[in-house]
Amino acid sequence: MSRRLRPLRRHEILHRALYATTRPGADGRDAVWTVEVDMSRDWDARLYRDGEQVARAEMPASLPVPGGRIEVDAGLYGVTRMHLVTDDGGERRLPPVPGTLEYRRARLARRSPAVSRTIAAVAVAVLLVNLVLAVPVALELLTGIDAVAARFGTFTSPITLPGWLNTGLLVAGVVAAAERALTWRRHRVVDAETIWTAL
Repeated sequence: MSRRLRPLRRHEILHRALYATTRPGADGRDAVWTVEVDMSRDWDARLYRDGEQVARAEMPASLPVPGGRIEVDAGLYGVTRMHLVTDDGGERRLPPVPGTLEYRRARLARRSPAVSRTIAAVAVAVLLVNLVLAVPVALELLTGIDAVAARFGTFTSPITLPGWLNTGLLVAGVVAAAERALTWRRHRVVDAETIWTAL
């Protein structure tokens, strides 16, 4: 299974996530344990010790490390879980590797909290607008099914948007969902429109 961890290239930051932690090895010496999730290739999580691949698993993944395991999961918009769970029951999130999109977003939050909060608020607003607009469209589609229409009648959405606006809202929704994933925020209502991607 010998395979070296490739350096992160700038064009890979949209689809490749790297998280790392330092743990003592069997010989007592500290080793860097890195988890790679490359969503352009597959939905696997790969574990490296000092840059050498030692494990690979489909997600949701549980990767063994000395003194515990690293639990990994991801959705369409990014990593949703990356936690070290120790044998004594402790749990902590692994930090992203410098250069990754996750690292850059966390650095922005540290350096410019006001800007970070504004971006987060805009993402919530976009997702809520999309959710409100999606409800009547979903009802119209649902009542278009013969069995549903026979029992409850049909529904015609009062909202008709031009194609360019629909496309713009779709793109904005994807960006907003990715922003929420980068900051590991999740809310049952705000993120309702993106829940299907976790199925």
